[in-house]
Amino acid sequence: MNAVIDDKRCEVLVVGSGAGALLAAIRAHDQGLKVLVIEKTDRYGGTSALSGGGIWIPNNSGIVQQDSYEQALTYFKACTQGLVPEEKLRAYLDSAPEMVEYMRNNVGVKYNPVEGYSDYCQHLPGASDNGRTMFVEPVDAGVLGADFFALREADMGAKLFGRIALDYYDGQLLGARAKGWKRKIFSLIWNYWSDLSWRAKTRRDRRVTMGSALIAGLRIGMQQRNIPLLLNTPLEQLIVENGQVTGAVVSQNANTFKIHASKAVILGAGGFEQDQKLRDEYLKTATKVEWSVTPMHGNTGGAIQAGQHIGAATEFMHEAWWAPTVRIPAADTPNVNMRSALFIERSYAHSLCVNRLGKRFANEAMSYNDFGHEMIRDNQQSGANTPCWFIFDANYRKKNILGRIMPGSIMPDSSLPPEWWDTVLYRAGSISELAQKIGIDSKQLEQTISTFNGYAKTGVDLEFKRGHYSFDRFYCDPRHQPNPSLGALEKAPFYAIRVDLGDLGSKGGLKVDKDANVLDLDGKPIPGLYAIGNTSGAVTADSYPGAGGTLGPALTFGYRAANHIAQHANSQSTHSQNQPEQTLV
Repeated sequence: MNAVIDDKRCEVLVVGSGAGALLAAIRAHDQGLKVLVIEKTDRYGGTSALSGGGIWIPNNSGIVQQDSYEQALTYFKACTQGLVPEEKLRAYLDSAPEMVEYMRNNVGVKYNPVEGYSDYCQHLPGASDNGRTMFVEPVDAGVLGADFFALREADMGAKLFGRIALDYYDGQLLGARAKGWKRKIFSLIWNYWSDLSWRAKTRRDRRVTMGSALIAGLRIGMQQRNIPLLLNTPLEQLIVENGQVTGAVVSQNANTFKIHASKAVILGAGGFEQDQKLRDEYLKTATKVEWSVTPMHGNTGGAIQAGQHIGAATEFMHEAWWAPTVRIPAADTPNVNMRSALFIERSYAHSLCVNRLGKRFANEAMSYNDFGHEMIRDNQQSGANTPCWFIFDANYRKKNILGRIMPGSIMPDSSLPPEWWDTVLYRAGSISELAQKIGIDSKQLEQTISTFNGYAKTGVDLEFKRGHYSFDRFYCDPRHQPNPSLGALEKAPFYAIRVDLGDLGSKGGLKVDKDANVLDLDGKPIPGLYAIGNTSGAVTADSYPGAGGTLGPALTFGYRAANHIAQHANSQSTHSQNQPEQTLV
């Protein structure tokens, strides 16, 4: 029999500790509500802490002269193809810019638009090539005190030498080898190692960036408001009384207890991608848990299933935030494989992707989600994708990061573990030899690369238009001409790495309205229950409008959910005050 822990009480219970959940908690507190946050794992931050931290915010204050509400709505509708009610799209566009200003002015989390950063779907009407994506400023997380060490740590691939935090601008500078990149590396190294008092505590960088900066900033905001956060506290089931969700049964170290939430429960606990059974049941193509880059054992669908158990509807359960991923063994943990997503590596010159027939099948530089869809499409047609292969030459290897593998100029082949060769990375002196090692017809691969090399010389990809769109070229070295994204594969040795159909999380979840109120199977709101982030069906449907298309909606609908709960609470209070006083007899 389990031990008993005293029940807890609050007005709003937030389940999960990703960006949307933490902002919802802060906003609810600022609206005068008593809030409690629970997190299933021993680290807070969820998938958000591992992300790039970008948010997609059309018509934000930094680009109001270049963007417009109607242009953004046109694009959003084109992306979602009628699969999402227009009122929900408008709710996002209405509240997203307001949410960003609230975070800046009230929480201290500062975002700035990125000049020249394009929407992902440049071929659609209303697309913008400037500033809808915003990135967060770095944060000194040392002010968190002991809470710093419970912050989910960023992926090693997002750090210089696996230690020094890089932000978006650092990554762009180093990736493009732009003027001053060597000086920037020296500055980052100096700042890290000269922080002697902090080095005595931990190897982790106190300067956190990207998704870690977002989570750290929100956690600081929670500390300032004394909002409690319980770790190692998974949701077991929702409590329903008289048709309204009034709390949850949770567990902690195998002990169960109840948390009574008099106003609402907000589910922001991620999706189901870490549960193989649910992947097999819902996703439209065969994939594996280990291909995902989300926190292991974290997003197993418990919150979604809790909602389904009380009659909630779901949507888009067949979709995920697709991303091609590669296997790279952990450098400091024997016998453990890690996953790295190829976010920008595919856009660099001197590289291409082929299916297992040795044929290209897509513009390699397109967004990771679209590339995932192309892997699925090609596999349905050819039966020779998922996995596919990323091929590159010595020019690429010398200059560019590949997941967790630093450029050859910093991390030469001789420094890589010998057991990696021809198991993780394949290397050969000729294309024909490389093809034999990876099981591809050598004549077909040679023909594919010969044709591609011709495109590189002219700068025009006649098959897939790689480098035609501004997004394709954003991370590339602009000095490489005539097309920064196209470069011939001609310098030996030649390399290959297997690419699997990974993801940044599942995309389907509980069906919600424009205020994130969960809907039942009849389309009616379930009183007291809200869902945001990957616990809810994506407002983007099966599309990915731009960088930050995951976090932007999670934050915005977390903000809207808190507002809606507070408005409902205030209306109830006003109603009760206006009732005639009753006399007990």
